[in-house]
Amino acid sequence: MDSAKSLPTPMSSSCKLTKTGSSPFDNPTLYRSIVGALQYATITRPDLAFSVNKVCQYMSNPLEHHWTAVKRILRYLQGSLTLGIQLRPASPHCSLSITAFCDADWASDPDDRKSVSGACLFVGPNIVTWWSKKQQTVSRSSTEAEYRSLALASQKLIWIESLLSELKFAHQCPLVLCDNLSIVAMAHNPILHHRTKHIELDLFFVRDRVQSNLLQIKHIPSEDQTADALTKPLSNSRFLALRKLLQVVDRFSTHPQLQGGILE
Repeated sequence: MDSAKSLPTPMSSSCKLTKTGSSPFDNPTLYRSIVGALQYATITRPDLAFSVNKVCQYMSNPLEHHWTAVKRILRYLQGSLTLGIQLRPASPHCSLSITAFCDADWASDPDDRKSVSGACLFVGPNIVTWWSKKQQTVSRSSTEAEYRSLALASQKLIWIESLLSELKFAHQCPLVLCDNLSIVAMAHNPILHHRTKHIELDLFFVRDRVQSNLLQIKHIPSEDQTADALTKPLSNSRFLALRKLLQVVDRFSTHPQLQGGILE
């Protein structure tokens, strides 16, 4: 793959991987080895989280089109070796902000119709954690899928807030941004609807934090939803725009003196 032509995205926007549809890959051990190694790349590359998570779901029985998807990820990596997370200092004159972007792609898996949750958490100007994972249960509506994603993001925010408090860092009230107006309304509405009983635990968990003024839930337009890159394959322009919002940048563009690996 060293001489392969690079690609601007790790997965095509039209890609729909399934458990069937092509012949078995003739070297499953190679597939598992490459995909296992790619998981390490996601530790510092949130732009790879969705695509790597997707190909990981077929390690037990990889097919030829799964291998094609893996090779596309490698071609994307080949052309983006200088990318990494940019860390910036927070202002010492104000308390740290804690912000999460959460999203869900409803019933996106064609095999079992489970949804994909994605979220990224920022402390100050820096991204500190992110994930892209398939939900464990089938959601009967997009609102339910989004709310499950919101509950998970809220849980992670509580842990980060607890850590900052233990370290004696002043911080603001955590804020969660989602692009679903129904979710924002449900998080602030103390009255349970009969059609939401199956997600009642998540509702009580989030609402309790909101009503205690320990958590803020606000709406964000879909075009500004950073977590969109963690739930679905995107077009080239959309992916590149969100990659920048995920703080994944070319280190040579931010530090020209590192060109060639030498600090001048």
